[in-house]
Amino acid sequence: MAWRALRRVGPVLAPRCPLLSPPPPSLRVPAARRLATSSLVLSARKFTDKHEWISVENGIGTVGISNFAQEALGDVVYCSLPEVGTKLSKHDEFGALESVKAASELYSPLSGEVTEINAALADNPGLVNKSCYQDGWLIKMTVENPAELDELMNEDAYEKYIKSIED
Repeated sequence: MAWRALRRVGPVLAPRCPLLSPPPPSLRVPAARRLATSSLVLSARKFTDKHEWISVENGIGTVGISNFAQEALGDVVYCSLPEVGTKLSKHDEFGALESVKAASELYSPLSGEVTEINAALADNPGLVNKSCYQDGWLIKMTVENPAELDELMNEDAYEKYIKSIED
């Protein structure tokens, strides 16, 4: 959007400010390769107060636990996850993680239906510790009510929340 606004004033300012001249054709991004950022197409990671996160892309949410949670749990040795097709409401318990220190229940950040589970965790539950935001995701689910995303914390709010509970 900013580029469109600058294109309007660019020809006027371009002689004085070479940075406002249009980029050469080799640097232009084709329309098909631009990112769409509507909340259901691609959303930033959102967090619950129980330390689950969700990131939504094309109406499917990927759910995992935060770095704070995996550090508190310690080495995860077992993951209990729901079956594909399980319908969840926001805050429903959907599984558990067991570590050498403790066990922790998992709660759904949104309402929807489980579409996939991370099968790699059956053989390698430690992925939750090694890569909690990438390879250690837990489930994928449909997003039944996109407005529920607005009730979750963004990363900045979650960081403040963690600091408040650590004090």
